[in-house]
Amino acid sequence: MTRLGETLRAYQARDPAARSRLEIFLLYPGVHATIYHRIAHFLYCRNLKFLARLVSQWSRCWTGIEIHPGAKIGRRLVIDHGMGIVIGETAEVGDDVLLYHGVTLGGTGKDQGKRHPTIGNNVMVSTGAKVLGPFTVGDNARIAANAVVLTEIPPDATAVGVPARVVRIAGEKVDYAAQVDQIHVTDPVQKELQALSARLKWLEKSTEDQTRSRDA
Repeated sequence: MTRLGETLRAYQARDPAARSRLEIFLLYPGVHATIYHRIAHFLYCRNLKFLARLVSQWSRCWTGIEIHPGAKIGRRLVIDHGMGIVIGETAEVGDDVLLYHGVTLGGTGKDQGKRHPTIGNNVMVSTGAKVLGPFTVGDNARIAANAVVLTEIPPDATAVGVPARVVRIAGEKVDYAAQVDQIHVTDPVQKELQALSARLKWLEKSTEDQTRSRDA
């Protein structure tokens, strides 16, 4: 009950649409998925793997969120909307993590043993992001919407793009997971394209000036 209470408080703190803990408990699929996962993980750890998968599959049908019974989930996980989230068998999710709908914590299909990512504490993974492989996303990191993360992300970093690149590392610890702004981040690919476009315009103008000079 202690864990449930702190999870409900975490939803209240991070979801401006949440009106009461009773509403969150009864109507939020992320809460239901977490409760079902606790049961499935309990069974999985006692080698009752068929029953564990049965519970997880029921949860998937009921909530739209697929968490493998073997995954390790920390405290106060907040799943916003949640539809389409997939968390793999060897994934580990730390405390105070915020996941948006469409997130995948998956593998690359070629790894053995530990195949899925480890998500640190206080991490935000935004809508549609894919984190694929047996590496660590450091504490307080932010993964931007639709990013595809294929390598380790250091603590306090912001990663964007396909494949994801780190575009910011804070000099001090910041509560990134409490910030739900998913769009105001710098895209390094966009910056490079803008620089190339500016260079092309400069070359075109230079060519035109040279042509006019010869004609004159």
